[in-house]
Amino acid sequence: MESFGSKGEQKQPPLKAIKRFSAIQVVLRLAVTALTLAAAWTVLTSKQTVSVFGIQMDARYSYSPAFKFLAVANIIGFGFSLLSVLVVFILDKMADNPKHYFYMFLHDLIVMALLLSGCASATAIGYVGKFGESQSGWMPVCDNVSKFCHKITVGLTLSYIAVIFYLILTVLSANQSRKSMFQN
Repeated sequence: MESFGSKGEQKQPPLKAIKRFSAIQVVLRLAVTALTLAAAWTVLTSKQTVSVFGIQMDARYSYSPAFKFLAVANIIGFGFSLLSVLVVFILDKMADNPKHYFYMFLHDLIVMALLLSGCASATAIGYVGKFGESQSGWMPVCDNVSKFCHKITVGLTLSYIAVIFYLILTVLSANQSRKSMFQN
């Protein structure tokens, strides 16, 4: 009778489970790649010019450091997501090394933190643009440049969805790393 603490033969995860994990990772990474590209494109192309009381008012993403940061964070997220899809295909051939899962966990965590910080900064500025800040004397501008605000909102929404997908990838990578560490 074999005891629970025996040092005998270690069970390897079934091939079907490894293939399912790889397929989920690839689908999520491709989705994140598309989301970050779409979010970056939406933010980068957001601009509107209106005339208010005879004064020309121009709204562009480049006028706000927070919106620039959101665009750059999404561009970096897109690049690293695309790179991670390629890495997952390579690592799929070497699925027995637990260090690979840990490195993917670190990658996912760093990109998620970058995207989340870009979203947070743009959300704060977007909130002020939408509702103003009466204590500071800042008036809302989204009533005048609604097309611009709508495009920024779409870009932010896509970015937040990418953050959620990266959170799922982070949890999956951490869980797989933990499982691999205890199996070897």
